[in-house]
Amino acid sequence: MSYFSNFATMRSEGSLLALILFLLLFDILAGRKGKNYFQPVAILLFALHTLFTLMPAEAGESFGGMVQYHPMMTMVKTMLNIATLIIFLQSKHHFDGPEQKYQQGEYYFLTLSTLLGMYLMISSGHFLLFFIGLEMASIPLAALVAFNKHHKKSAEAGAKFILLSAFSSGILLFGISYLYGTTGSLYFSDIPSLLSHNPLQIMAFVFFLSGLFFKISIVPFHLWTADVYEGAPTNVTAYLSVVSKSSAVFVLMTLLFKVFGNFVVEWQTMLFWLIIVTITVGNLFALRQKNVKRFLAFSSISQAGYIALGIISGSPLGMTTVVYYLFVYLFSNLAAFGVITAIGSRTGKMNIPDYKGLYQTNPKLSFVMMMALFSLAGIAPFAGFMSKFFIFSAAAQQGYYLLVIIAVINTILSLYYYLMVVKAMFIDQSDHPVPALRTDSWNRASMVICTAAIMFAGMLGFIFSYLGDYSFGL
Repeated sequence: MSYFSNFATMRSEGSLLALILFLLLFDILAGRKGKNYFQPVAILLFALHTLFTLMPAEAGESFGGMVQYHPMMTMVKTMLNIATLIIFLQSKHHFDGPEQKYQQGEYYFLTLSTLLGMYLMISSGHFLLFFIGLEMASIPLAALVAFNKHHKKSAEAGAKFILLSAFSSGILLFGISYLYGTTGSLYFSDIPSLLSHNPLQIMAFVFFLSGLFFKISIVPFHLWTADVYEGAPTNVTAYLSVVSKSSAVFVLMTLLFKVFGNFVVEWQTMLFWLIIVTITVGNLFALRQKNVKRFLAFSSISQAGYIALGIISGSPLGMTTVVYYLFVYLFSNLAAFGVITAIGSRTGKMNIPDYKGLYQTNPKLSFVMMMALFSLAGIAPFAGFMSKFFIFSAAAQQGYYLLVIIAVINTILSLYYYLMVVKAMFIDQSDHPVPALRTDSWNRASMVICTAAIMFAGMLGFIFSYLGDYSFGL
């Protein structure tokens, strides 16, 4: 294979790297007036990059098998692109001030650098490339979490994130080293035939999964989530909850299916108990939250448990349901964060009691938040209902009836805390409600996109069928 063919397989990574370098030069060389056009240019070029990555190509590999390509990988990268684009639309207000305008270059550079790392994770066929991608995604994220350097909670969240991330990466790398020591290879395609269930391999497997579970906020590796979500800027919190989680979930799923298929009994048993604990703990702690970002943090933890229901099935249908769930989840969560951004940026209010009487002053924002929460709760006919239905069906098909029953009971429990926010907006009264707000046009566009997807994605059955066509043979 020629060098050109090698790099052609990595066209998504190459396109994103070119965009990062261009924006870096733009930020360095643009004068005071040029800074005014930085955001529109960045968003336009990133939208073009998203369209470019949609170009079809045949499955294959390059660089001696270190880089893999499959149409399903392209779909997941496109989902990450769409989510990132929506978050960019919601980020405009962060850089409206004269001082903040000079920070936008760093924000876009760091965000796109993490996205490039996620691309490498998704495309990797070798544990070394996977770990490089993981670190490329994690280290800039710590800087993003601490981006509000004048806010104590943001600095605290950044410190917690980088320390716990480094610790989890060390555990994960320790597992990879044991895996290499017992198999003599780091290629995904070589390892399955070399696994013999000896104690070192079992320990390597457990260590590796422990490090990766941290990225997804699976209990008991979730303790960083609420503090980091609360302290980080709202747009960064949205990025963590959707883009970072989605990439880690897809990588976990493909590694369990492709690399650790011989350990299927072990990881299904492990996931069985972790799913129960994760969904239950996430829901119970969400009931106690007053801060809306901490509330969505524990909601995100419980959602990770639901996503794992698709993984535990270990089937192509399970893979399809996981990707579809992530697709619906990104729009539902980002719609909620669009409302939080609109209210928080104008008033600084971040607690659920602050939303009392919101419908009286801001009926459109209330409607968007209600749609997002109903979708996250899995209420029909919104897209979240179909995603939960498919995920439960995939688990039930493999005989996990008890797990599905527990998940359904937890779904009913989750209705209480989702409806608690809806009640505050539509029923409760306040002497000092959030004043009438006019959201910037970019954030409005993001909420329109998310709301439309929540309403119609569940009705468009061809989306699920289209994903199913490509889940086989990954």
